[in-house]
Amino acid sequence: MISSKFDITIDARMINHSGIGTYIKNMIPNLVDYYNLALLGNENILKSFSWSNQVKIFKADYPIYSISEQINLPKQIPESRIFLSPHYNIPLLNIPADKRVVIIHDVNHLVGINKISILKKFYAKYMINTAVKKSDKVLTDSLFSKNEIIKNVNVGDKKIKVLYCGINSIDLNDQPSPAYTDAVIVKYNLPKKYFLYVGSSKPHKNLISALQAFNIFVKEHPEFKLVVLGIKKDGYITNIAFDNLKEGVIVPGYIPDDELPAIYSQAFGMIFPSLYEGFGLPPLEAMSYGCPVIASNASSIPEVCGDAALYFNPLDINGIIEAMKKIIEDKTIVSQLKENGYENLKRFSWKIFSQNLKHEFDELLVSR
Repeated sequence: MISSKFDITIDARMINHSGIGTYIKNMIPNLVDYYNLALLGNENILKSFSWSNQVKIFKADYPIYSISEQINLPKQIPESRIFLSPHYNIPLLNIPADKRVVIIHDVNHLVGINKISILKKFYAKYMINTAVKKSDKVLTDSLFSKNEIIKNVNVGDKKIKVLYCGINSIDLNDQPSPAYTDAVIVKYNLPKKYFLYVGSSKPHKNLISALQAFNIFVKEHPEFKLVVLGIKKDGYITNIAFDNLKEGVIVPGYIPDDELPAIYSQAFGMIFPSLYEGFGLPPLEAMSYGCPVIASNASSIPEVCGDAALYFNPLDINGIIEAMKKIIEDKTIVSQLKENGYENLKRFSWKIFSQNLKHEFDELLVSR
């Protein structure tokens, strides 16, 4: 008898978010050929993807972290063998799925890295603990995150499985043409010499340290600018005490994905000063376009970047400055970082990630 259940139902409401959204976008097309999939989310958004005709879409527009998602989401979930939550905001009520899988990318809300309210911290702690307890498999992005989960969450006898994220392999061979690159640089009025920051302005991303370091660096090297991607134009500093850090900083605002390679490829280097990362894709994106990476030596970053980054203590402003100086003064270091970067990327691909994820699903599907 053929089962009427979907093999896997995925909560895809966050598909257009940064970070987790990238994860979801690259996961689904690598699963559609193997499983009968159902997706929960915004119908118009999900139908815009080329693989949409290979899945069944169920409307679910409930905001994440809301009461409405907890009340309504369980009602929308179809009969399934596995329900996948790509974030810790799992349905708390019973759902019509034989098994549950949750992906916990990091536990930064539990470790005090960001200043959040007591209520938000309580919510995160309760939800993450409950997600681990209710799930048949718990997945995460790095050994660092696995250890952080074990340290901060009551995991009991649950095993945490590490599945590294990927970087699209086509990026390695599909470098932007000089003409296209020039057009993008002109479009955003970018200078000939610049360092790049890619990320949000959340405290744990440590944009402030990058700004402080650049503010000192630029006095000696006034021909350089700092280009900040990932945040709204002119909206990255609200504290008047940091107004002087805006000198020499360019914030273009939203950049389409197809224009990012041109901006990466022309940067002297990317500064990644984060204090806490469960994985961190931007350094790998930079490596794929031959952009040297100088990065924080904190959390999962050395695990992901390996020998393909020049490291600094994220709280040591002088250390960041010295790393920037090495990039502009030592061509041997730059050449080595680029070579190591291309080699490092071989460890990460969405194909490998999807094969590992399929293995985890198949284990559950054959188990009773």
